[in-house]
Amino acid sequence: MARAKKKDKIFVLDTSVLLYDYDAVKNFQKNDIAIPITVLEELDTFKKGNNVINLHAREFIRYLDKISDKNMLQEWTPLNGQSHGKLRVLNNEDSEVDASEVFGNKKNDHRILNSTLKLMENEPGKDVILVSKDINLRIKARALNIPAEDYETVRVKDIDHLYKGKTEVKYNDSEVINEFYNEGKLNPQKVVDEQPVSNHFYILKNHSSSALGFYNSRTDQIEPVRKTSAYGVKPRNAEQTFALQAILDPEILLTTITGAAGTGKTLLALAGAMEQRRNFKQIYMARPIVPLSNNDIGYLPGDIKSKIDPYMQPLWDNLSFIKNQFPENSKEYKRIEEMVETEKLRIVPLAYIRGRSLSNVIFIVDEAQNLTPHEVKTIITRAGENTKIIFTGDIFQIDTPYLDTQSNGLSFLVDRMHNNDLYAHINLEKGERSELANLASKLL
Repeated sequence: MARAKKKDKIFVLDTSVLLYDYDAVKNFQKNDIAIPITVLEELDTFKKGNNVINLHAREFIRYLDKISDKNMLQEWTPLNGQSHGKLRVLNNEDSEVDASEVFGNKKNDHRILNSTLKLMENEPGKDVILVSKDINLRIKARALNIPAEDYETVRVKDIDHLYKGKTEVKYNDSEVINEFYNEGKLNPQKVVDEQPVSNHFYILKNHSSSALGFYNSRTDQIEPVRKTSAYGVKPRNAEQTFALQAILDPEILLTTITGAAGTGKTLLALAGAMEQRRNFKQIYMARPIVPLSNNDIGYLPGDIKSKIDPYMQPLWDNLSFIKNQFPENSKEYKRIEEMVETEKLRIVPLAYIRGRSLSNVIFIVDEAQNLTPHEVKTIITRAGENTKIIFTGDIFQIDTPYLDTQSNGLSFLVDRMHNNDLYAHINLEKGERSELANLASKLL
C-alpha cells in the first residue's frame, strides 16, 4: 500500500517569536512562513527603545524591507538562500470563525488567530501551524482547532539534566584521597571512567575525609581546590569554594554561576572581581532591567539615575555587605569608596553596555536568566583582550515574557559552552543567607 504523501507546511509566526529571535524566519528549513499584518503593526510599536526586544523588532523590519516587494501582501516571496521556503504577509482576517466573537473581545491576538484561520481555509492542502512563545495564545489557538507550537529552535532540550559543574565521588577507603593530598594532583582515571569535562569540579569523599578538586585540561590532572577568601568574603560550602576558584582563575575567562536566591552568586562574583582589581582597568556590574508590567522605565519619575537605581539596588546591597566586612577607617573600606568615586567599579544597566567593546575589564552580568540567547551572545562577543565575564542567575526565576527555563540565555549558555578550556560553571545549591531564609525556601 502506497504511503500517503506528507502535506507541505506553512508556519504562521506570532510577534513574540520575532521579538525573541529576529532571524526566526530562517529556521524552518524549506517550509513557508506567514506573518499576519497585525504582527507587523505590533513590531512597529516595539521598534523604539534600548532593550533587546526593541533591537529585534528593528532588525526584522529591516530584513523584511530588504526582501519585500509590492506583491508581498498577495504573493509568496522567496526567502534568501536555497534552503529556505517563501514568505508572505497575511492581511485577510475575514475567517468563517471569528476569534473575537468566540473569546468575547477584540484584541490583536484574536486578529492573528483570524488570519491563521483564513489561511487554513485558503490552503486546505497544507498543514498550517501557528508558532508562538505566548502560552495563552497557543491555548486559544488549539481551542479553535489551530495546530500551535512553541518556538524551540533555541532551546535546551533536557533542563532536568542541565550541566551542574560538579560531581561527588565516594571511596571505600582513604587511599586515593591521601594520594591527592600528598601529591597535589590525581590521575583522572582514579576519579572518573570517561574523559573529564574541562574545569569540572569534584568532591572526593570517604567515611572519614574529603577533598575538593577540579580537572585541569592543560595538565590532564585533577588538581586541588583550596578554600580561599576574596576581599573579606569567605566561601561557606564546597560549591561556593568552586565558584570562587573559577572566578579567580586567570585562565578561565567565562564563568557562569547558577542557584536560587541566597546562595551567594552575586556576592561571590563581586568579591572575586574586587580581589583581582589590580589586573583589570575596570569592574562592571550590570543587570537587565525588567520593569513592572513590562512598562519602559521612562514612565518612572526623575532623571535617568533615579529611574535606574531601584533596579540596581541589589548590586549596591552586595557591595555594602563587602564594605561592612571591614572597619570604616580601614584602607579596604576606603578603597571601595574610592573605586566607586573614580569609576574603577561601575554598576550600570545592561542596555548601557550594548555596542561597546569591553577590553581589560571584569564584567559581571547579574540576573542573566532574563536575557535571550542572542543577547548573551552579543555580550560575550564584545569581549576584548584581558576581559573576564561572569554571568549569574537563577534559571527557575524568570521575569521576562516569552522566556522560560529552557529558552533563556543563561540555560542556553551553560548547555552550549561546557567542556571548554576558557569556561567554568557551578550550580550553587545551599542557601547561605540566613537560617530563616533557608527555612522559608524549604517550607513555603
